[in-house]
This record gives sequence, C-alpha cells and structure tokens, in this order.
Amino acid sequence: MTLLLALVGAAVALLIGWTFGRAGRPLVLDTGAAPTASPVGFTDLVEDHPTGVIVSDARGVIVYRNAVSRALQGTHVGVLLDEAVERHLVGARDGVASDETIELYGPPKTVVVVEARPLPDGGAVAFLEDVSDRRRLDQVRTDFVANISHELKTPIGALSVLAETLVDEHDPDTVQRIVGRMLGEAERATRTIDDLMELSRIEMDGEREVESVRVSDLVAGAVDRVTEMAAQADIRISTLDPVDGVGPRSESLVVEGHRRQLVSALGNLVENAVKYSEPGGSVQIRVRAADRYVEIMVADQGVGIPQRDLNRVFERFYRVDRARSRATGGTGLGLSIVRHVATNHRGEVLVSSVEGEGSTFTFRLPLPDPAAPHGTANDDTEGVA
Repeated sequence: MTLLLALVGAAVALLIGWTFGRAGRPLVLDTGAAPTASPVGFTDLVEDHPTGVIVSDARGVIVYRNAVSRALQGTHVGVLLDEAVERHLVGARDGVASDETIELYGPPKTVVVVEARPLPDGGAVAFLEDVSDRRRLDQVRTDFVANISHELKTPIGALSVLAETLVDEHDPDTVQRIVGRMLGEAERATRTIDDLMELSRIEMDGEREVESVRVSDLVAGAVDRVTEMAAQADIRISTLDPVDGVGPRSESLVVEGHRRQLVSALGNLVENAVKYSEPGGSVQIRVRAADRYVEIMVADQGVGIPQRDLNRVFERFYRVDRARSRATGGTGLGLSIVRHVATNHRGEVLVSSVEGEGSTFTFRLPLPDPAAPHGTANDDTEGVA
C-alpha cells in the first residue's frame, strides 16, 4: 500500500507541477470539478483510483479532490473525516508525513486510513483508504483460527488424557470403556475436519458438475443419511409430499445443480432437526413449488431457537447452546454449509422458530426455466458448483 500511495502522490505532484508550471501562476482549481486531461497521462489514474485523494496548495487551499473523495463530501463519514484530513494536511505542508487509522462505529462500522504526504511545491496530498472490508476479513480469519483451534483441541486433549489413563489400566471392562471414549473423540475430530473440507470445497467452487436432480432423490438421500441416528434417538421422520395428477409432487419437480452438495445441505438440515428433537418426537419434510421456486421445509418439534440467535445460526461455529451442541456432537459448521450451497445454486435458506416448540428451515431452489435448453438453466451462474 505504501508503494501505491507513493505512486499516486507522484502522479498528483507531476500533474500539478506540469499544469501550473506552464501557466506560471499559483495553483488554484475549482474544488468541485474533475481535473482536465493532461499529456502527463496520470489524470485518469488518480481520478478513478479507489483511494480518495485530496490535494492542498502551499496556502492550505484544497485545490483538488478525486471522484472518491468528492463522493464523501456532505456525507456523515465525510464530515467526520474532514477534521482529520485537515490536521494531517497541515503537518504535511510543514514537511511531515503522517498517517492515522480512524474507526467510525456506524452502523455500519467503517475503518478509514488517512495518510498525508508533502508535495514538492510546498503543498500536500492526503489519501483516504476504506479498509473496512479488509478489517472484517481479518476478524473472520482470526475468529476462524480461534474456533477451529478450540474445536480440535478439545477432542485431541481428551484423547491424550484417555491414552495416559489407559497406559496403567489392566481391568478389561475399564479398558474397553476408555477405548470407546477414545473412538468417540477421534470421530468428533474427524467430523470437524470433514465438515471443514466440505465447506472449503463449496466456498472455493471447485466442483462444477451441474445436472438435473429430482427433488424426491434429494429428500431420499438426506433421509438415508440420518435414518440410523433417528432410530437410535426414537425420532420419527415423515414426508409430506402431496400427490398431483402425475404422482408425488417431488417426483415431478427437478432442479439444476450439484447432486452431492444439495444432498449434503438438505441432510444437514434433517440431521440438525433430529439432534435437537426430544426422544419420541418427529421431524417432518414438506415439499412445495411456489413462484418458480421449489421449497423443501424441514420442521421439528424440538427446543427451538431464541429470536436473538436467528440471524447468527448460519455463521461458522456459532452455537445457540454450546453445552447441548457438545452433547449432540455438532461441529457448528452444518448450517454454514447449507447457506453456501443455497447461495451457490441461486437459492436461499430461511428459518423460523419458537423456543420450546420447534424450528422450521426452508431450503429454496430455483426451478429450471422451461424455455431454456436442457442442462443450461444455470450456465450463466458462476456460483453453481
């Protein structure tokens, strides 16, 4: 970034020096107008650059703003930045380069780096760079490393303790019990790694096999994944699939996409419904078509989700009830996978819930355009894996 700012500063300095050196007069420009074309060739570079550029002459008069900085004038953010810009320009006109990171808490939260540099003619140039997205990305990365470290440290630590216990243990029943717990912790770590790899594949968009998939096949594949789990937990899974003139509705509904990803996403929804249902409860899968979309709804009669958490349940590693999630063996990645698969297929996932009564997740996917040639419904969508 330092090199980039230096290049932009040099460009501004050369442009100003060339224009007013030829005229033989002080530098005075209309602050609201874009610069005129120059043989130097730097005008477009400065004007269109995503970094805001503000130039003052040696007398402290603002003589130029590029498009980005002009767009800030009169805005809430622009007004708050003006004081910092003026302060740094004063120092730069005295020959002192400076920079400052300013955090504006919004909403939305905005982080702007203000830098000022002296110009050869005694003036100064200030740069405004919005680094909000970069800061958010850095925070996501930091949170991810902390979360995955915690998720893997717990089972690995348990394995270490259990292994130490096993060293001096000779009772067969105790050994068998410890080995069983070790296998459980190893499976827990494996599930976390598998979910991370699955999420990585989806986010990297590494699979682009698009095919026509019957909705009934997606439902069957998702149910197959959790049949044994549901039986052990005494949870009944039922499918509400209305029959129309040609048979069950899901038999006639077809979507375009990656079969494995879609089964994985829907399977995660059904698995979550089973995990958070009480023994003897039921999970219902409903299928319907509406407004050129197919909606697959997974409803449970479980513990439900507090309203304050509804907007966060699709975040990586976010758990409404960490203690219960530990008991059910969740990694906190399942719903994040669902959201990414839905987005990749031009769809969405919605949730509604009442604490103590249950939750309903709705997985919406676009139906193919009947006018489009077979297999090309999603060809214009880069996000479909």
